[in-house]
Amino acid sequence: MPARHEQHGYSQALRAACYLKERLPQFPRVGIVLGSGLGALVSHLSDPVSIPYSRIPHFPRTAVEGHAGRLHLGRWKDLPVAMLAGRVHLYEGYAPAEVVFPVRVLGLAGVQTVILTCAAGGIAPAADVGRLMVFSDHLNFIGSSPLAGPHDKRWGEQFVDMSQAYDTRLRRAAMKAAGSLALKCFEGVYAAMPGPQYETPAEIRALKRLGADAVGMSTVPEVIASRQLNMHVLAIALISNRAAGLARQPLRHGEVLAAGMRGSEDLARLLDRILPGLGG
Repeated sequence: MPARHEQHGYSQALRAACYLKERLPQFPRVGIVLGSGLGALVSHLSDPVSIPYSRIPHFPRTAVEGHAGRLHLGRWKDLPVAMLAGRVHLYEGYAPAEVVFPVRVLGLAGVQTVILTCAAGGIAPAADVGRLMVFSDHLNFIGSSPLAGPHDKRWGEQFVDMSQAYDTRLRRAAMKAAGSLALKCFEGVYAAMPGPQYETPAEIRALKRLGADAVGMSTVPEVIASRQLNMHVLAIALISNRAAGLARQPLRHGEVLAAGMRGSEDLARLLDRILPGLGG
């Protein structure tokens, strides 16, 4: 039986990309990945074409609550976008190649800029519930990389430079837009942990000493795969809760989803300002 990375390798991603381009030959150059509780952003698309992941060749199936598992092709105002409503995670038992397969497919289909969103626990004093954090950098404590294993040159370089993982121009545009909208937004470092359990207070204290401003269980594998394909990356976290030891109540996934739904409108307002500048 083929290894799981071979089942979700370049040939399979190319087949999935061709499937999508048959449905929309002029494929969008901008892709958006929606994190936990942020599915309401789909309503901002006009003339959407919705495709369940189950119909796209080789696409992994989402199972975590708050991740719908549909690809939406439509227009955000006048800009064509491809929107992934839901992601899969390593903690579900998926291999790294499966986790990053959807963003790789977008890249092969023609996406040049990807906006990754997620919910995160706040560590820094500025990371209060309901605020948005633009990623300036990350700490990868997941324990794996989508680039590990036999190297397929068709993806790009094996040893990918991550010193500028998050596009400087996009970060500046996001912060400028947030300022003009008076949104509570800051730049910070995201720590990626394996999950699915939430972190202990001791782990959060350690992450804080290492420079983390927020913590979550996703996004970083997709960033790595996107940069290998030379896509421009902007990542934005909605702070859905204070991290362990900093919260007043036990952490629950339902509260994360509820916070995501409450904060999705602020994220939509931010994207309203950012996306028109990506159409050139």
